[in-house]
Amino acid sequence: MTDTLQRKPVSQVANSDCFTEESLTKLKEIMYEMRAEAGNHLFWEGDSADKLYFLKRGQVKITKASDEGKSFILYVYNTGDLFGQVDPFQNSVHSFNAEVTENSIIGVIQQKDLEVLLWQHGDLAVEFMKWMGLMHRMTQTKFRDLMMFGKPGALCSTLIRLCNTYGKNHGSEIVITKKLTNSELADMIGATRESVNRMLGDLKRANIIAMENNYIVIKDLPYLRDICQCENCPVDMCRI
Repeated sequence: MTDTLQRKPVSQVANSDCFTEESLTKLKEIMYEMRAEAGNHLFWEGDSADKLYFLKRGQVKITKASDEGKSFILYVYNTGDLFGQVDPFQNSVHSFNAEVTENSIIGVIQQKDLEVLLWQHGDLAVEFMKWMGLMHRMTQTKFRDLMMFGKPGALCSTLIRLCNTYGKNHGSEIVITKKLTNSELADMIGATRESVNRMLGDLKRANIIAMENNYIVIKDLPYLRDICQCENCPVDMCRI
């Protein structure tokens, strides 16, 4: 396993790759930097959505609470990701919560500064629209996986997304280098921990996955793709 974790990742795609280096530099010039410790929240559902956040280092998860109080993990953002719900030229509020899961350094963009920048640079405005489109498509595909193919399909889709986000090749297998509890996996697909335990057990018995030192190892990726009727979405969309 030690050798496995030193291999090249399957992908290291950040959603800020929608922007050219020049445009990203422009965005960084209007950011102010903040530090946030693990366990803190950047915003809560219902807060004014007037900022974007660029994750310079660390990790943030986006969650949604159900009426019963259960928390669903919708996104996990890593270094290089841009996120937030700001809608230029109109007021809006956040639909989700943002919890810092690792000590992080974050660049914050105020909506008023972003609006001026988009007015001044048409090429950046086009790239910003592409980024917004990517975020909407990511949401649509996640809800498709959750709603259309049952919990087994949602789990298989999540495992594929984890491969694209944290996977490293090890021969014909892929090691998901982020350790996740079954409770965390359950929160990602809106299931109970017990049902995730059962589904993972079925996949292990079928030799589709394995566990090595608490890391999930994907042994048969095509099987997972068949279960969730994978549409071969681009890697920048098919991620956690």
